[in-house]
Amino acid sequence: MKLPDLPDLPVRAALDEIAGTLTDRGTAVLVAPPGTGKTTLVPLALAAGTAGRVVVAEPRRLAARAAAGRMAALLGERVGETVGYSVRGDRKIGPRTRIEVVTSGLLVRRLQGDPELGGVDVVVLDECHERHLDADLLLALLLDARAGLRPDLRVLATSATVAAERLSALLGGEGAAAPVLEVRGRAYPVAMDYVPPLARERIEQQVARVTRMALADTEGDVLVFLPGAGEIRRTAERLSGLHDVDVLPLHGRLSAAAQDTALRAGARRRVVLSTAVAESSLTVPGVRAVVDSGLARVPRIDHRRGLSGLATVRVSAAVAEQRAGRAGREGPGHAWRCWPEYEHATLPAYPEPEIRTADLTRLALELACWGTVDGQGLAWWDAPPAGGLAAGRAVLRALDAVDDHGGVTDRGRRMASIGLHPRLARALLDGAAEVGARAAAEVVALLDDDSLAPGVDLLAVLRTLRAERPARWQREAERLAKLVHGEGVDDPALVAALAYPERLARRRAPGSTSYLMAGGTALTLPPGSGLGDSEWLAIAVAGRDPGQSEGRIRLAAKADERLARRAAANLLDTVDEVDWVDGTVVARRAERLGAITLSEKPLPAPDPALLSAALLRGLRAEGLNLLRWNEDALSLRQRLGFLHRTLGAPWPAVDDDTLLAEAETWLAPELSTARRRTDLERIDAGQALRRLLPWPEAAHFDDLAPERLEVPSGSRVRLDYTADPPVLAVKVQEIFGWTEPPRLAGGRVSILLHLLSPAQRPVAVTADLPSFWRNGWPQVRADLRGRYPKHAWPEDPTTVTAHRGTARNANRP
Repeated sequence: MKLPDLPDLPVRAALDEIAGTLTDRGTAVLVAPPGTGKTTLVPLALAAGTAGRVVVAEPRRLAARAAAGRMAALLGERVGETVGYSVRGDRKIGPRTRIEVVTSGLLVRRLQGDPELGGVDVVVLDECHERHLDADLLLALLLDARAGLRPDLRVLATSATVAAERLSALLGGEGAAAPVLEVRGRAYPVAMDYVPPLARERIEQQVARVTRMALADTEGDVLVFLPGAGEIRRTAERLSGLHDVDVLPLHGRLSAAAQDTALRAGARRRVVLSTAVAESSLTVPGVRAVVDSGLARVPRIDHRRGLSGLATVRVSAAVAEQRAGRAGREGPGHAWRCWPEYEHATLPAYPEPEIRTADLTRLALELACWGTVDGQGLAWWDAPPAGGLAAGRAVLRALDAVDDHGGVTDRGRRMASIGLHPRLARALLDGAAEVGARAAAEVVALLDDDSLAPGVDLLAVLRTLRAERPARWQREAERLAKLVHGEGVDDPALVAALAYPERLARRRAPGSTSYLMAGGTALTLPPGSGLGDSEWLAIAVAGRDPGQSEGRIRLAAKADERLARRAAANLLDTVDEVDWVDGTVVARRAERLGAITLSEKPLPAPDPALLSAALLRGLRAEGLNLLRWNEDALSLRQRLGFLHRTLGAPWPAVDDDTLLAEAETWLAPELSTARRRTDLERIDAGQALRRLLPWPEAAHFDDLAPERLEVPSGSRVRLDYTADPPVLAVKVQEIFGWTEPPRLAGGRVSILLHLLSPAQRPVAVTADLPSFWRNGWPQVRADLRGRYPKHAWPEDPTTVTAHRGTARNANRP
């Protein structure tokens, strides 16, 4: 292929070095900012030096089409001749095609079918820094194929950021790292302003306000970055009154003609409202000002709630830099950032890789098709998280796409070949057999691109689409219909339920707008949906608004229990349940569809093991006071607690948490015969607690921690083990003659004496009785003689006999 005269872009001077390095080393990394020509000039130069085909992988369909169009224009040809493209549902290539631009996902599918990539000499992985899921998977599979089957395949990875060390190491394999070539952009200075939002100002209002500022303060076109198509539409409405200015949207769901319009210079000044597609993959001509909302929309999966979709997040500092740089490609520019300047330092350095946060079901299927269930043995930029991969495999197992060991089934391979998310592939395959190929394809095309849905009612949306027949939806529906066969009665709700069986939902209460999904998540039906009278819904799209406890239904169809049983048979289960409910045991036989109860009836003879488990849950919910604790039981527990604190093992801990956690051990006989709450309330806790006494040490229990202590008067006084040290509260007359009280725990712990008057009122506290008799007793004695003259109060209590009662019971001094 003869290389044409190329435009004077920064990468042109490095083309020979890039081609030579790739020929010599086989792999390389090219770091070049947007606008340097790396996407268009490099593939042309590589094709001129090789006989085989050059395949360029782009992260987005829009970028693939635009790159092919630009290269074809440089050759003075139409797309489909020397340069072509292949994206899902659209392909323009011919027998002379030497350069083919494809999406990363499509090249993954092609690699699965032909791991040797026959006829391909060079693969260019463009915009690797964006870290899309398909691109990361493609890199891993391509490196694996190159290591085992195609060592001669040359691979060039391009990135707009300088953080290329990890990418270089991956491409180098086990040997030296791949060379990193850097091309600097030809950028003009860009002035920067930060414009924070006003109070209660929505993002569309703020961006429209700042865009008007940009139009007033600069010349040339204005490129505005917004997170999604909805924000683009609402911002365009607020800019509709501009004079002599064309307001154009740019995002991946537009028609090809509308996308091409935004990517061509116009006769009048333009405001291009774009998603992230214009950050690095595309060049929008004429731009001298950029307005950045600071937001992007990225895929997220909420495994706990069973919801996946797109989340709006703050951009990274690297992305913000790329966006602002778009203003300085053709001359001095100006960028406005819609956030306070002090917040800029808090932005993450780089975008979060999709593989860490997105739904990995499709990736799990591709790995199963490749023959590595968990991705082990592949060279990953970031390995897929084990939890996300396991969740994806669980979905595939429910769809019969993989077997119990994770190996792909024939059905799984067919699902993968369709090129949709496995859930949608299942809905297409099984739905075609139930409702017909065309009807199933129309619903699946809508579920795959729900931006076409202006309302919540799936049936109403389909009626509108079938009447208006928008080209994008119609083209995709026709493509999908050709992949399957079947006839049946049109039932969109069934197709949606086949895609998302765990999203079948039932109203939680009569007249409520809250629904419970089979997956266990509660969702709210928005007002005015037209579905408010439905007991059951087949939910196709749902999300969760910030600050809301329940998710929000965005697209659904009326359903019924019969449809739910039909579409989600694998979620049906009949179980005997014995639960602790509102303070009592409830035994029932329940039929459930996931978390939804279809029917239940009392269970007259429940399994004793289930009863014991329910009673145990009740005990743990309500606490140990549910048992019968008399004085002896409490004393036993306190004594055991004292020995555990003092001596440790083998004396057991008897605090609430420990006893509840080990209740199955010391309460096992009582739980095995209990049937209801009243049975728990009759359990003698002290008798059960004695099972925790360690043997043979238990033989010395009463010596180490006696319940009562015999004092010199002959009385047996109960010790209080709730205090530390234990307390003996005794009338002072009853310990006359004691010079040293006994010690506990084998002599390790002294007791604390609370000495009482004849009226049981405290007169002294001491842990050192000899010192008290010498130093404290004279004052206490004087006070007691005045208060209780009929009692004997000796000067030296150690020399008299202890007694109870008045002086008649003692020898007077």
